[in-house]
Amino acid sequence: MKVLATPGRVAEPDDRGYPLAWWGMVTLIATEAMIFAALLSAYFFVRAGSKTWPQGGIAPPELARVWIFTAVLLASSLPIFWAEHAVRHGRTGALRIGLAVSWLMGAAFLVNQVIETAGLDFSARDNAYASLFIVITGLHGLHVIAGLVISGVVQLKARLGSFDADHHVTVSVFALYWHFVDVVWIAVFTSLYLTAHLR
Repeated sequence: MKVLATPGRVAEPDDRGYPLAWWGMVTLIATEAMIFAALLSAYFFVRAGSKTWPQGGIAPPELARVWIFTAVLLASSLPIFWAEHAVRHGRTGALRIGLAVSWLMGAAFLVNQVIETAGLDFSARDNAYASLFIVITGLHGLHVIAGLVISGVVQLKARLGSFDADHHVTVSVFALYWHFVDVVWIAVFTSLYLTAHLR
C-alpha cells in the first residue's frame, strides 16, 4: 500500500520500489565514482610511465597517522548503520546520537586531512604525481565536507521531529552518500598511500 507524504516529510518507498530521492543519490554516486575512477586511472597511468615514484624525489606519504584516521573515517559508518536501524524502529533519540557521533568522526578525519595537506613539502605545480595527489585527496576532502553539511541538515531535521519509523527516506539517502565517501577513501588510501611504498 502506498504511503502518502505528510507536509515536510518524504514518502517512504511503496511496493513498486525505491523513491526518487534514493535513485537520485544512486545516480550522483555513480557519477562521482566515475570521476574518482578516472583520476585514479590517470594516477596509475602516470606511475607506469615514470622511472621513479613518487616523482621528483618526493618521499612516499607517511602512513602512521593516516592509518589511524582512515580507521576513524571507516568506523564512522557504524553509527550511521545504527542510526538507520534505530529510526526504522522509531527510536529517534538513538538516530540523533548516531548521526552526531558519525559527524564528529568525519570532522576529525577532515581536520587531519587539512593538517596533512598544509604540511606537504610539495605543491600541485611540482610534477604530475604532486598534482594528482593533491587533486584526488582534495576532491575527497570536498566530499567529506559535503557529507558533514548534509549530516548537519539531517540532524537538524531529526531534532525538529521530521523522522519516525514510517518517514525516514532522507536518513537513508544520506547514509548512502556517507558510505560512498568511506568506500572511495579505501580506494584513495590504497592507491595513493599504500602502493606508493611498493617498488
